[in-house]
Amino acid sequence: MPRRRSAERQASLFTGGRENRPLAARMRPSSLDEFVGQEHLLGPGKPLRDAIERGVPGSMIFWGPPGSGKTTLAHLIASSTERVFVPFSAVTEGVPRIREIIGEARDRLESGGPQTILFIDEIHRLNKAQQDSLLPPAEDGTVTLIGATTENPSFEVIGALLSRTRVFVLEPLTPGDIERLLRRALEDAERGLGGSELSVDPDALALMAAEADGDARRALTVLEAAAAHVGAKGRVTSEVAREAMQRRFARYDKAGEEHFNLLSAYHKSLRGSDPQGALYWMARMLDGGEDPMTLFRRAIAMAAEDVGLADPQALIIAVAARDAFHMLGPPEGYLPLAEMTIYLATAPKSNSAKVALGAALDAARSTPAAPVPLHIRNAPTPLMKELGYNRGYQYAHNAPEAYIPQEYLPDQLRDALFYVPGTFGHEKKIAERLEWWSRLKRGEPSAPDEGEQV
Repeated sequence: MPRRRSAERQASLFTGGRENRPLAARMRPSSLDEFVGQEHLLGPGKPLRDAIERGVPGSMIFWGPPGSGKTTLAHLIASSTERVFVPFSAVTEGVPRIREIIGEARDRLESGGPQTILFIDEIHRLNKAQQDSLLPPAEDGTVTLIGATTENPSFEVIGALLSRTRVFVLEPLTPGDIERLLRRALEDAERGLGGSELSVDPDALALMAAEADGDARRALTVLEAAAAHVGAKGRVTSEVAREAMQRRFARYDKAGEEHFNLLSAYHKSLRGSDPQGALYWMARMLDGGEDPMTLFRRAIAMAAEDVGLADPQALIIAVAARDAFHMLGPPEGYLPLAEMTIYLATAPKSNSAKVALGAALDAARSTPAAPVPLHIRNAPTPLMKELGYNRGYQYAHNAPEAYIPQEYLPDQLRDALFYVPGTFGHEKKIAERLEWWSRLKRGEPSAPDEGEQV
């Protein structure tokens, strides 16, 4: 008996009346006409809307941020096409439950019943075996599969399943979309707060819409919390709204696509000489809980790849900033991180070292057996000396310029050019030095031009 009461109590939490359901759940649209946002998918004449209205939606995956309407849209597709909606949790359920759902769907079809929509929330959490089990029923039409994910499906969903589904990308709702939903909740007396005589200042409404970050669920939850705080016939001001919102947390997954998107934005801002953008993406990652060492590793690589010899100090500063962070720790350690970010973004840029490395590796792979010229080989034994090892080698420091022209490449690569200096910063001096050595090699006057140094 106690177990039965527990089960009844658990069921009531999910199926109870209006008073037990959050405002966001109560305000779910009951038709496509009530759905707000995603006009690029549901506007007149759009493929998804057309498929729904024709009653042939097909299997699909919705990819979008939290609160953009993925689950709601799946419910609306089921009701609009008169299909049975069966949810499946990728977090708590496994293959046995999938088989059970498929069996019930097949029995339903054989008895002349409606088709089934199998809705899998967080489909990216299914392992390969679980995803494989969905292939036959999705392909033979036993179920119409609708998956929802916040992660890039091209990384998280197996290719065979992707080939049997259409992927629709849902965008974050605009502040205007969110404000429209909030006003609807305030006016709806049956499902929303319309009967409470609650008043909400326009600036409070705009604030909640703007700071929801495109998440309708978050906005409605904040509105509900603010309404509970001021009570019936109360007034929600912007101060009350801020109190209800508390702190906005960054939408950032340290292991998912967003991690790589932000890290890419940081690197490209540094390469593009934009300190404002670089600082912003750095701050976004830090605020989202990213390990600062991830930023330092990317910055050190960028210093070598994109600043390079245009400013050799860049790599030194990047390594020093990392070491300073180890010594200081957060939050003081964020200062050398910010200083390094600004320095790298504003430094002259050159990828000549990267290009030279690539060219040298290509040459090494195409001539893997090229012998070392005899005159620059080591000759530690008498036999080696007899064979000509090191014969004819000229010691550079014996010349006043500390440079004596001689060949250092194998015959197959004679006169090959891997490194070409850039035209900015320190590399201008390198280019002058290389030109001076080239003149010496050609037997021209050895005096360097003004500013040339060895």
